[in-house]
Amino acid sequence: MKKVLILTLVLVSTIVISCNEKLLDTKNPNQITNDVFYKSLDQVGTSVNAIYAVLQGNQMVGREYFFLHDLRSDEMKAGGGQLEVPRAQLLNGSHTYTNSVMSDVYKGLFTIVHRANAVITNGGLLQVSAGDQPLLDRYIGEAKFLRGFAYYTLGALWGGVPLYDHPAANFGDALPRSTQAETFAFALADATAASAVLPATYATADLGRASKGAALTLAAKIDLCKGDYAAAKTALEAVKNLGIYSLVSNYFDNFKDETEYNTESVFEVGFLDTGYGWDASGNGTTNDSWVRSQEFSAVGWANLIPSDKLVAEYEDGDPRLTECFWFPGDTYANGSRTLVTSGGDGKTTINIAGDNTTLYEGNQLKIRWKKYSIMYKADPGGFNVNDGINYRLWRYADVLTLLAECENEVGTAANAIGYLNQLRDRTSVSMPNYGTAAMDNAGFPVTNKDEILKAIQHERFVELAGEEIRNIDILRWRANGKIKGPDPISYFQANKYELLPIPQDEFNTNPKFTSASQNPGYTN
Repeated sequence: MKKVLILTLVLVSTIVISCNEKLLDTKNPNQITNDVFYKSLDQVGTSVNAIYAVLQGNQMVGREYFFLHDLRSDEMKAGGGQLEVPRAQLLNGSHTYTNSVMSDVYKGLFTIVHRANAVITNGGLLQVSAGDQPLLDRYIGEAKFLRGFAYYTLGALWGGVPLYDHPAANFGDALPRSTQAETFAFALADATAASAVLPATYATADLGRASKGAALTLAAKIDLCKGDYAAAKTALEAVKNLGIYSLVSNYFDNFKDETEYNTESVFEVGFLDTGYGWDASGNGTTNDSWVRSQEFSAVGWANLIPSDKLVAEYEDGDPRLTECFWFPGDTYANGSRTLVTSGGDGKTTINIAGDNTTLYEGNQLKIRWKKYSIMYKADPGGFNVNDGINYRLWRYADVLTLLAECENEVGTAANAIGYLNQLRDRTSVSMPNYGTAAMDNAGFPVTNKDEILKAIQHERFVELAGEEIRNIDILRWRANGKIKGPDPISYFQANKYELLPIPQDEFNTNPKFTSASQNPGYTN
């Protein structure tokens, strides 16, 4: 499947298609139940595809997932007054437990959990031939990876949450909060189990499915949240030792339609350019596309633009600056249109969307996000939701910089510096190496552990900008004492902003939650 994520509906016991007029019937003929559905390997496969469909949907990567992460980082500022109130609240720290963006991602993650549980539990009961067992094991491994990813994200953003390891059929199955440590342990067990059965690579028809490398990367990210650098190093080295990943020569190839599933991609979410359905879970409508380009582009809504801090972080001459952002005067749509601040003719010269500007070299400029924008090859005309560029959730550059961090922590500084320099040696980047006089003069010497950490944090900031990495980086660095100097988030307040508030919907539907279940700093 070219962009994988076949949006096939899976109907398990908790999903009802329609009401039956015979209300007293003990078995609804319009409801497909687990005992009827999970009878073949194909049905298990369909159920796995339905988990990916949630990941692709509006509550997750299709829209709210990237918004939630970006709004909670220091990479972004509002593009203008058009930014919706719930998003502005997350950006400025005034959000509460009723914030709709936060609540949608929380729901999306638990939808992944519950669909994964249906596969893991019911697929595990299916009897298949010896020849089919590896495929069944892979399906269950994919479900465990996706459940582990959901609980990793829940644990990082909300702390401890209810840990479901089987399908919940009714309110009586509701569970109380676990601790953050227990949540990470649950997610790590899933990642480890998945890495043992998932293949390293897939045939073309199955590109986009979770792989061994993705599961190992997930395990490492969980270990890093826990502050276990030695374990994370082991997992990341296992990713490297698979021998299938490498940095692509052209940095921008990581964000283009034509270069999907390249050697740098560890896990990506597939999309097509056939339309966006605004659906949360892949049911009923098709979410083949996603709206990142429309939301952030220079010709679109420009809801979020790069912060002054982020743009200032790039060294002079770093080509990643112009690969990440559109500047006034840039051409797009294969060079047929030019971006202007004002006075565009609407044909060859086009006004940049949004009112706000970013400070760059002493000037206020309308700088806009270029990553994942379809503008490099098309003129979206200000409103286009048919963005079919695959979302690279994790790249090998992420793996290498995390390896550098681990090496620095365990005392092998030379290895750490070497991994960082691999990114800077990328053909299209070609920036001075750490450990040279040029980098010492640029303010990034690497003569001790703290200096190397600063270099790592700098490199992750500019390399992975706008890729929904920074939020969790800040959370884990803060938790593990790795932030030197002022907190990156200007509104940060201890004993509140370490975590998001548990959404009100959890309290409304889960009888095991009381006011004492809320995170510090928030009251229901």
